[in-house]
Amino acid sequence: MECDHAKYICGIGAHAPLSPAAGVLTLHMYLKLKDNDTIAAVATPLGEGGISVIRVSGRNAFSVADKVFVGRSKLSDSPSHTAHFGRILDGSGNFVDEVVAVTFRAPNSYTCEDVVELSCHGGYLVTHKVLQLMLSTGARSAEPGEFTKRAFLNGRLDLSQAEAVGDLIHSQSEAAYRSSIRQLSGELSRELKGVRDELLNLASLLELELDFSEEDVEFANRKTLENRMVGAIEVVDRLLASYAVGKIYREGVRVTIAGKPNAGKSSLLNVLLGEDRAIVNPTPGTTRDTISENISINGVLFRLTDTAGLRETADTIEHEGVERAQREAENADVVLLVMDYKEQYYNGTDPMYNRMADVCAHTGIKLVKVWNKTDLYPAEAPRSPKDGHVFYVSALKGDGIEYLRKGLLKLALSEQTNEASVVVTNARHRDALARSRKSLKMALETLKSGKSGEFVALDLRAGLNALGEITGEITTEDVLDNIFSKFCIGK
Repeated sequence: MECDHAKYICGIGAHAPLSPAAGVLTLHMYLKLKDNDTIAAVATPLGEGGISVIRVSGRNAFSVADKVFVGRSKLSDSPSHTAHFGRILDGSGNFVDEVVAVTFRAPNSYTCEDVVELSCHGGYLVTHKVLQLMLSTGARSAEPGEFTKRAFLNGRLDLSQAEAVGDLIHSQSEAAYRSSIRQLSGELSRELKGVRDELLNLASLLELELDFSEEDVEFANRKTLENRMVGAIEVVDRLLASYAVGKIYREGVRVTIAGKPNAGKSSLLNVLLGEDRAIVNPTPGTTRDTISENISINGVLFRLTDTAGLRETADTIEHEGVERAQREAENADVVLLVMDYKEQYYNGTDPMYNRMADVCAHTGIKLVKVWNKTDLYPAEAPRSPKDGHVFYVSALKGDGIEYLRKGLLKLALSEQTNEASVVVTNARHRDALARSRKSLKMALETLKSGKSGEFVALDLRAGLNALGEITGEITTEDVLDNIFSKFCIGK
C-alpha cells in the first residue's frame, strides 16, 4: 500500500475538519517524524526457535545494515522486496551469524520508510548480539509500537486500523481474530468516512450561507438537512449498539460458576472444558479457591471460573473462599448458579441463592440456573432447557451440556448483530461515537428549533471532530502515546 504522507497527516483532501491548533500539532508531528532516528528491534518473541527477525526502519536503515552485513552485494544497492543471504560480522570482523536480509524501499514498506528485516538463527544470545550490532552502527532501540506508529503517521494505516494490529496480535478467540481482521481491512474506516463525508457536506453548505447572510440565501433545504442528519445519527447509533457484542469478541465472556458445596460445580467446569481441571470429591467444600480456564464456543471466548461452595462456615479458609466466590460473581458477565436437582422437591429457597440472585439483579449480571445431577432422576427431570435461563444437566453423564453451551452463546450474543455489519470493539471508539452522537443530536434539535445555521454548523463540526478521533484524522500526541505504548516492542 503506497503512503501519502502530508496529505493524510495534515488532513488535506481527507475531509478532516481540523481546528488550527489540531492542524499545527499533526503537522509538527509529521515534520518531527521526517527527522526521526532509524530504529531497530526484535520483531519476534525472544526465546529459542528456528529464526528471530530483527527489523530496522528509517532513512538510514540500509547504511546501518550494510555496516555489519556481508553478502554478494550491498543492501543499499539492492532493489525493494528482495532477499539476500549473507553473514553478520562485528566491528572486528568476527563472524556472528548467518542471516537472510529482506529489503523494503520507501514508501512500499510497513512503515512507509526504508526497512531491512534480518532473519537470524533463533535464540536469545545470538538475537541479542545481532540487535546490539544494529544499535552500535547508528540505529536506536524502537519504542513499543513505534513501527506501527510510524505506519500511522506516514498514512499507511489510519488509527483504527493501527489499533486493530494490536488487537490481532492479542486475539485469543476466532471471534476476536475475525473482528480484528475486518477492522484492519478498513471496514470501520469506510463506514465512518461515509458518515463524515455526508456531515461535512452539510456543514459546508451551512457555513457557506454565512457568507451570504445579508442576502438571506438558503443553500440547504432544512427538511433535507434534517433527514440527512437523522440518517447519520442512525448509523452512529448502530455502531454504538454493536459495542455490546464487540466487547465480547475482544475480551470474551466472564462466567462464574457458583452454588452450594457438592452441587457439582467442579464437575460442570470439567465437562465444559473436556478435561479434569478441577478436583472432584464427594466431600463438601473441596474447592476453597477460584479456578479459572478458558473455552471457545463457536469462536467466542468464555472465561470460566469455578468457585468455593456457598454456605455459612466457621472454617476461616473456606469462609475466604466463599467471599472470593461472591466477588467473582459481582465481576462476572454471567453467573451459572449450579443446584442439585433434588432441591426441586424442597420447600423454600436457600438464603445463599437469594443473595446471589440479588447481586445479579442489582448489577445487571445475567443469571442462569443449572439443575445438575438429573441422571439420578431420569423420570422427573426435563431434558430441554426452560426459557434460556434454566438448564437441566448431568455433569457426570454429559447430558444437557450441549444445550448449556448453545444457551451460553445465545445469552452472550443476545444483542443481535448482522454478520455483515461493522462491529465496534474498542472502548475509545465507543466513547468518541457517544460524544459524536450527543453533538449531532444537539445539531438536529437546533435545526428543528429554527435557529441560525451557524449554531447548527457548530454542533455538526463537534460531531465530525469526534468521529475524526477514531481514525486519527484529529488526534493528540498524548492519545497516540497511550495507544502505542500498549503494543509489544518490535511491532
